[in-house]
Amino acid sequence: MKTYYLTVYANDGEALLDEQFKAENDDEAKALGTQKLKEYKYEDQTHRCVSPDGRLLLFHR
Repeated sequence: MKTYYLTVYANDGEALLDEQFKAENDDEAKALGTQKLKEYKYEDQTHRCVSPDGRLLLFHR
């Protein structure tokens, strides 16, 4: 399992969510990241999900 990072930002740049989670691969991480965004109702906020090696998997501005 790899550790992925999900961060959500307010319009002023404040971090609203900064969470780590485990996933088997990038596809699973994208699905889990999207699920967490929906759970917290942050789908329309600026967010990013990155892989352990720094690749951007999800991004919304």
